[in-house]
Amino acid sequence: MTDPDSMKVAAIQMVSSPDVGENMARARQLVADAVGQGARLVLLPEYWPILGMRDTDKVAVAEPFGAGPIQQWMAETAREHGIWLIGGTVPLVSPEPGKVLNTCLVYGPAGELVARYDKIHLFGFTRGEESYNESRTIRPGSEVASFEAPIGRVGLSVCYDLRFPELYRAMGTCSLIVVPSAFTWTTGRAHWEILLRARAIENQCYVLAAAQGGEHSNGRRTWGHTMLVDPWGEILSVVPEGEGCAAGELRADTLQRIRDSLPALQHRRL
Repeated sequence: MTDPDSMKVAAIQMVSSPDVGENMARARQLVADAVGQGARLVLLPEYWPILGMRDTDKVAVAEPFGAGPIQQWMAETAREHGIWLIGGTVPLVSPEPGKVLNTCLVYGPAGELVARYDKIHLFGFTRGEESYNESRTIRPGSEVASFEAPIGRVGLSVCYDLRFPELYRAMGTCSLIVVPSAFTWTTGRAHWEILLRARAIENQCYVLAAAQGGEHSNGRRTWGHTMLVDPWGEILSVVPEGEGCAAGELRADTLQRIRDSLPALQHRRL
């Protein structure tokens, strides 16, 4: 019997390749593993369908919203397992030529689309020979997004969004925030855990973060450390590197106890 006051969730860690079919096959197995552990909500990482040899590779496989093999796979996988599937990000066709929308799509247990979020903040970083500029191939979104799950409101964000706390305030009071990501080794080692725990503490909610974690075909190394953090900032589960699944239980009584004992959300003045 399902407990309405608790929910098992899981975040998938991948080391995605340039091959969409290969990534879907690996994701299929990893999702099945998470469901086998009792997960009713499963989160995939950013860029799970493709992490190409060049930034432009994702433009070549971009799908129109509502159609295409990647979106069909997500709908079918959610329906097959009867889960809430948060599809990390997928490249969708953008109105701007040569660019995609880096989009997080959410499917319900019947395979229905329940939410969409286009990544707002685009990563840029340069240090020595290491350089990234997502704005070259991604068009930013503009709308904050969330959806209602059995455990409460779930706020949607992606990777670099993690550095912008005002985005999470704009979501309202959430039970869970998700952060599908592909943090670099350099920035992840320095800031990933700190930022995730800070977002959990200041919003008094669970944070579920699915990461890319390892050496990719294009030479990029991602930080990994997929994790689930509770509203007190404690790490409940973590996968340091390589493929895997970080799973744990969200509990409504834990949320309420923390918010009652330290009602910071009620003490806001601005």
